[in-house]
Formats: sequence, structure tokens, C-alpha cells
Amino acid sequence: MGVFNRRFLCLWNMVYNPQIHHRHSIRLPEYNYRQPGYYFVTMSTQNRECLFGEIKEEKIILSEIGKIVYDFWPKVREHFNNVELDEFIVMPNHFHGIVVIKEILNYRGEDNSRRGNLYCGGGVTPPRRLLSSPRLGQIIAYFKYQTTKHINKLLRMPAKKIWQRNYYEHVIRNDQSLYNIRNYIVNNQLKWNKDVENLKSEDKNIKDYYGKIIDYE
Repeated sequence: MGVFNRRFLCLWNMVYNPQIHHRHSIRLPEYNYRQPGYYFVTMSTQNRECLFGEIKEEKIILSEIGKIVYDFWPKVREHFNNVELDEFIVMPNHFHGIVVIKEILNYRGEDNSRRGNLYCGGGVTPPRRLLSSPRLGQIIAYFKYQTTKHINKLLRMPAKKIWQRNYYEHVIRNDQSLYNIRNYIVNNQLKWNKDVENLKSEDKNIKDYYGKIIDYE
């Protein structure tokens, strides 16, 4: 993941263009985002501002803000009991990660992940407690909210927007795609100059850019 040892706040001399860089909603309308599976997610900062650090000698050097994002991501699985986390990386103005939503068994041993709710027994005389299997969007919203809260506390700017409203996601459907995405995340800092999230990059088509990474499906 690179070396994380100093604070840096960078602003590129490139103007954010909402007509070019706006991230449209790409949710699959009929897909159940509660169901077990692997999900590749990308979240960008507001206006693609380089809040999280800089790339030096092909390694990410995190700012204090970037360290908050880096340190909080593993805590997501503590909040959601059926979520695991795979590869991830914090880049100067965006975040990549793989979210794994697992099956959850109720007290009868039945899978309730696709139903959206589950009952858990507790103790000898259990009052059954209704839990909700989180949607992917809820997981992302929790992460954004918590990191924004901690960052704004650090900056003493309670109203500052840290993240873009939307995010990119891709449902990983096979092992080759998972391998490609893991490899991309691990090596992302080596290709910052060509990264579509970099405002200086000539490649502005997000769909085509990520499609090249996962086109083995």
C-alpha cells in the first residue's frame, strides 16, 4: 500500500468540470445489493480534490486526512456483521476497495441474506431480534459519513464536503475479474498518471476505463 508517513494537501492546477467528471448513477435496477457477493467500489472526493495525499516515486504518501480514511475502512466490518473486506487503497483523490457481503444464517441455519432480514436467537429463552442485511449503498454511506465526521473534526470545518455524492460499483462475477481488480488496486499507485480519477489524465471515460480492467467477464 505504500509509505504513509507525512501530511500533504495537494490541489491540482486543473479545474473540475462537472460535465466531464460527473459520476452518473450506475446501479443495476433489478439487482439486489444485499445479496452475498464481491463488489468493487470506487469513491472520489468532492470535485476530485487531492485531499488524501500525493504520489511520490510511484507510492502514495497519505495526508492526515488520508490516514483517517485508511484507518477507518477496516472498522466497517466491525459495524456490519456479515461484511468482509478484501484489497483496498487510498489514492490522492479517491478510494478503491472490494467489499464482500457474506451469507447470514438465522437461528434455524437458514440463509436470509436475499430476504433482507434475519432472525437471531439469543440465550435460553430468546427474544428474536430482527436484523437487516445491509445493502452495499448503506455500507458505503456509513463509511462516508464516519470519515467525513472525523475529517471535519480534524479540519474544524463541520460543513466541508469530503466525498462526491455517488460512487462507482461493479458486481464481481468470476475469479478472473476478481484477480484483475485485486491486481489493479495493488498497483494503482504505479499508474496514477493514467488514472481516470486523476484530473490530469487524458482518459475521461470512467465506464470504458474500468471496463478494461474487468473485461474478462
